[in-house]
Amino acid sequence: MKGLGKIILSVFVLSVLFSCATERETESLEEVLIAEMEENIPDSLTEEEVLSLEQQLIDQGLVNLEEYIPGIRVELKYSTTDNFFGQDVYGELTNAYLQPEVADMLKKAQEKLKSEYPNLTLLIYDAVRPLSVQQILWDNLDRPDSIKPLYVADPKVGSLHNFGVAVDLTIFDNESGSPLDMGTSYDFFGYEAYPDREIEMMAAGKLTRAQLANREILRRIMHSLGFLGIGSEWWHFNAFSRQEAGEKFEIIK
Repeated sequence: MKGLGKIILSVFVLSVLFSCATERETESLEEVLIAEMEENIPDSLTEEEVLSLEQQLIDQGLVNLEEYIPGIRVELKYSTTDNFFGQDVYGELTNAYLQPEVADMLKKAQEKLKSEYPNLTLLIYDAVRPLSVQQILWDNLDRPDSIKPLYVADPKVGSLHNFGVAVDLTIFDNESGSPLDMGTSYDFFGYEAYPDREIEMMAAGKLTRAQLANREILRRIMHSLGFLGIGSEWWHFNAFSRQEAGEKFEIIK
């Protein structure tokens, strides 16, 4: 019956869309579909909200990474549509913030990378993530609540991003003008992005030795300064465990 219900619902939705298309004779069906989808995309932060948010981050002692770390690059993926959700939820926010201790660790990582590879620099994709933004991601993830934690942390629990002690990043090649090839894009949720599956994926021809070598540069640099990675995202590194973060810091709300 559940399968039949889904079929009936799909037919109903299609009939409504085709009806809309008939009423809007000057619009194509594709335009109607896009309009329907855009109605469900959450609003991103306004400029005023961003200024207020950044001031709150500063007031809570967090550090603007581009101001603090010479040469580091920032491209917040949640200020673009180039992410798992395909939605811009940060709006005008373009600065990345972390707890001072973590910023110090990252600064040393940047210095170590530059000393070994002068043409390379760290590129930040995400840093502190206020709980309000975490809620937006959770609410708009089109998955059952039971499996949502596989993709994004439940705001009721919080993630290490919410404490300002986790960072998503890659390595940028200043000579080529592009990030190093890591085998997948950011926010790619498949085995190819799993550090735990790299050997298997290389054997299957889905990753190359060169791609894994690039990942190893990032991991080695980050691990040498005390960051720990996770098994499912090559780009994610934590400065502290959840217990340590909870003892040292408050969740950024």
